[in-house]
Amino acid sequence: MNRIFDDIQAKIRDAIKENMPEVSPDELEEGGKIYYMNGKNGTEFDWFVNEHLPSFMAFYNDEENLGAVKADVYADGGMLIYLFDDHGRNMKQEVRTSLDADKSELLVLAAYLRLAADEKRVWDAAIDRLDCDITVDEGAVAEFLALREYCEPSIRRKALMGKLCVVSKKVTGEGWKVGFMIREEPGDDMDSGWQLFAGDEDDEYTNNIDNIELRPLYTITGIDPALMKYIESPEGTRLVRVSPQEFEEDRGQPSYMEKWK
Repeated sequence: MNRIFDDIQAKIRDAIKENMPEVSPDELEEGGKIYYMNGKNGTEFDWFVNEHLPSFMAFYNDEENLGAVKADVYADGGMLIYLFDDHGRNMKQEVRTSLDADKSELLVLAAYLRLAADEKRVWDAAIDRLDCDITVDEGAVAEFLALREYCEPSIRRKALMGKLCVVSKKVTGEGWKVGFMIREEPGDDMDSGWQLFAGDEDDEYTNNIDNIELRPLYTITGIDPALMKYIESPEGTRLVRVSPQEFEEDRGQPSYMEKWK
């Protein structure tokens, strides 16, 4: 673990030195200590759902205490480092690199971080404050892997969010929120089955391919978050918006319509 931690810290400090040479250690919290930011979701959630560990960060040592560096370590050993200048107000640079560690070593690191941080309720602490005497054996790794079961709903939702939906240009072009949504059987592995409309389109409009787009589902839920409550509804679902935040089963009622921009 110490070797991998040393590598993570070296990559972060090299990225600062090469891309923000004007930032001295004195300008960073505790001289540039690296913090393990597990406080939001915990180790297993990010590992199984997002396929990386919770972020490692260094912060500016000023009143606002914004992040100077954010680094994500992925399960395959890849590392993505984001550098922020102007005391954390501006994302200056993105650096892609990799660690000298294979997937099995990083899995052991994930299990260790859960034991040393999450299990001990140590949140968002400098990594040199974690208990380095914890031993991760095969049993501890197996226990960590078993936690994937509890993350399965989030894993499925993330996969769904990346799939495509059919969406009316009244939503994507004219700025109307989704007023009517129907889920049909997906045509392929990349199809979510969802068709999303403003709610007042007629057959002539929807039968014109120029009025329809294919978009990743997350791009629509991102501008219309009320959809998230219903997005895992089964095939055959037909929903009509009845208020800014609520949909009901389609019984032929008119859609509540408003613009999101």
